[in-house]
Amino acid sequence: MPTVLDGKHVVLGVCGSIAAYKSVDLASKLVQLGALVDVVMTDGATRFVGPISYQGITHRPVVTDLFSPSSELSMDHVALAQKADIVLIAPATANVVAKLACGLADDALTATVLATNAPIAIAPAGDANMFGNPVTKANLDTLRKRGVHVIGPVTGRLASGMVGEGRLEAPERIIGHVRMLIGKSGDLAGAKVVVSAGGTQEPIDPVRYVGNRSSGKMGFAIAEAARDRGAAVTLITSPVSIAEPVGVKRVDVRTALEMRDAVLAASKDADLLVMSAAVADFRPEAPVQEKIKRRAEERLELKLVRNPDIIAEASGRRLVKIAFAVETSNLLENARAKLDSKNVSLVVANDVTKPGVGFGTDTNQVTIVAPDGSVEEVPLMDKFGVAQRVLDRAATLLKTRKS
Repeated sequence: MPTVLDGKHVVLGVCGSIAAYKSVDLASKLVQLGALVDVVMTDGATRFVGPISYQGITHRPVVTDLFSPSSELSMDHVALAQKADIVLIAPATANVVAKLACGLADDALTATVLATNAPIAIAPAGDANMFGNPVTKANLDTLRKRGVHVIGPVTGRLASGMVGEGRLEAPERIIGHVRMLIGKSGDLAGAKVVVSAGGTQEPIDPVRYVGNRSSGKMGFAIAEAARDRGAAVTLITSPVSIAEPVGVKRVDVRTALEMRDAVLAASKDADLLVMSAAVADFRPEAPVQEKIKRRAEERLELKLVRNPDIIAEASGRRLVKIAFAVETSNLLENARAKLDSKNVSLVVANDVTKPGVGFGTDTNQVTIVAPDGSVEEVPLMDKFGVAQRVLDRAATLLKTRKS
């Protein structure tokens, strides 16, 4: 499934930092996501990593000299700048940060930055004292005010042995920022999207709960895909072991009642609600305050009460609602019943008895059911691909609501 980076021109600037070796992996990941990566290296960067490493990964010439006969810039100083969809500098040293803040263009990288109209993102890396210096802080603030997107640096152990702020952000996180910036003009630009994810945990006592096996992967994929298409995304999730996508507002909840409050509050001014969380239908009526000890009795009885129907309650001006339905039998019949009972625009149903489908998997196979009776069968694919298919339908619904 193509990503927002597919076919996009990314100019990757590399500066003279020990973290330059990480940018080789960064370039590789960008290429794997379909980007066309042109690497521009400062003279200092070539002291840490050879240009041939990038050329072997990107299969494109590497620019190292503003006046090199083999460089595009020797013929046209704005060649790379004009075709770039984004300019990313990772790692960005304090020296290059200072040059950019002053508008200098004395090498191939700074000349490209000065000449481009594309979004600019920098991921600083270096010594903690250098990035803690008031001059460097002021330079970064200047760049932010001019619209440059600054990624990190993060705190950790540095090459010098110090522990402090100066580590290059992880390549996956940097790519998340790049995807967010490129996707700002997507078909969901300006839309407010609320996504729920994971399985709620209804406490029995302080250490036990009633729950399900939902991993949250489907909801997180929808949140990431919506962000890539330009939406402002709020992700409301139960406890899961997944990091939220870059640029997504995360709200952590545990129980169905907490999720209800969070979803209703976020949906008031939202355009789209995708309820992919596996909300427990019932909860213990009276959770106990201390751990239930093992007793001689053979049985322990729990009295359960019904949880609220969150998506049925959610409302907002022109809110489009999409519900997920986990089924083990009679998939279409149950999905159509859910359409009527919850007053939603679409139901996305899956049969979790099938291999590779449902809880904990990286893939999914769904059936999208609409109120007009139409049915779309989405074949088995990765959950990000399924998310895109669901959002294709959502984008059409949003356009219809606005017209």
